[in-house]
Amino acid sequence: MEKLKIYLIVLITILLIFPQTFFAQIPKNSFRASQTADLLIVGGTVVTMNAAREVIEDGAVVIRGNSIAAVGKTADIVKNYRAKQTIDARGRVVVPGLVNTHTHIPMGLFRGIADDLDLQDWLTKYIFPAEKRNVDEAFVRAGTRLGLAELVRGGTTTFCDMYYFEDAIADETARAGVRGVLGETLIDFPAPDNKTFDDAVRYTETFVRKWQGHALIVPAVAPHAPYTVSPEHLMKTRELSDRLNAPLVIHLAEAETETAFIQQKHQGIRPIEFMEQIGFLSDKTIAAHVVQADDAELEILKRHDVGIAHNPQSNMKLAAGVAPVPLMLKKEMRVGLGTDGAASNNDLSLWEEMDTAAKLHKVFSKDPKVVSAEEVFMMATIGGARALHLENLIGSIETGKRADLVIVDFDNLNQTPFYNVYSTLVYATKADDVRTVLIDGKTVMRDKRLLTLDENVIKKDANLYRQKIINSLSSN
Repeated sequence: MEKLKIYLIVLITILLIFPQTFFAQIPKNSFRASQTADLLIVGGTVVTMNAAREVIEDGAVVIRGNSIAAVGKTADIVKNYRAKQTIDARGRVVVPGLVNTHTHIPMGLFRGIADDLDLQDWLTKYIFPAEKRNVDEAFVRAGTRLGLAELVRGGTTTFCDMYYFEDAIADETARAGVRGVLGETLIDFPAPDNKTFDDAVRYTETFVRKWQGHALIVPAVAPHAPYTVSPEHLMKTRELSDRLNAPLVIHLAEAETETAFIQQKHQGIRPIEFMEQIGFLSDKTIAAHVVQADDAELEILKRHDVGIAHNPQSNMKLAAGVAPVPLMLKKEMRVGLGTDGAASNNDLSLWEEMDTAAKLHKVFSKDPKVVSAEEVFMMATIGGARALHLENLIGSIETGKRADLVIVDFDNLNQTPFYNVYSTLVYATKADDVRTVLIDGKTVMRDKRLLTLDENVIKKDANLYRQKIINSLSSN
């Protein structure tokens, strides 16, 4: 016993006098307690879309709560973090959640009812009558669930919407765990949810106040367009947006018919000039389409810091024109991609919009160098976040941002062989290549299985509306 005490005293003395001799033999990280996290995504190619456009091979993302806690090389991350759950992303690509900047989410139930028509005929002869005869809260909920499932399957984690019964849309969106900027539509004729403009204003204020501060829902004010809302009512919506500090979503400069209407009613000025003249535009405005815009008009929108939703497929299908996106990008404007509603597209795939946007502007400008694959992918991610004025929260994989992430298969036939990550993402990847989707740190699709939406029930409910809609149109 005495010998043991002597040995312990000698050992302690040596450690106190020569600590570096002992501790130098122990690996540097052995004394560092592992940091805890809720989820690690490891081994994938991480396309961050940060300011440096950093792409990390064999990268990893650390998620704690609803936020990204760290991003880096897998080897570094696994040394320092341990988590309750780990997703192996080897052979796959991890990208920011896609941002769809313009939808009418319940209109998937009208998918294909009227195609190959001029915008005004499509609206006035088919869509407005179909809405009048079919749209109620139950319709909106069924259509919203259909649209949400399609969005999530395609890797879209945030969408900007404008429709009726938007409170019901917000409820379904929150239940599904999807992020949305959701605008209640105000229009100058009786709508399915509000029969007068004043009723719509009251509904909108109640809706915005109810959802403000929600983790996923950003409630918005959404006057339909300058050709369907009077100048006086447009300014009421602007005042409501200011008073409630809510986004202001609108269709703007969408087609030649709109331009002609505004010029006829307002002494020859064009829609964007008109909206500035009445004082409508603000840094909370999100303008969909912006097809009819020249350099001077884009300067107006840039001066007011307006976000722009570019909808190439919808604009092409309705022959509305081609938005001056190359000029918007050159001016570093807030421009993102949107699908529009599935009644005029006829799907909600941002992968198709990316491919179309890049090719459309090349052929229209006769310059194959404009709107590159990297620029288009930017528009679908951080550019879309900027268009919605949410770039501080979403749009890129960076520490502190919300954990809205998509894991994409990268070894399918349509992606083989692989040379350039942006080229493959934009020109080759399809919605079916999306494997796993996380929104606000929660997994909403895992290995292609929806976790917050019942796909079979959604399809059954949607198909029940088919005959009702057919019957409503046959009575035209």
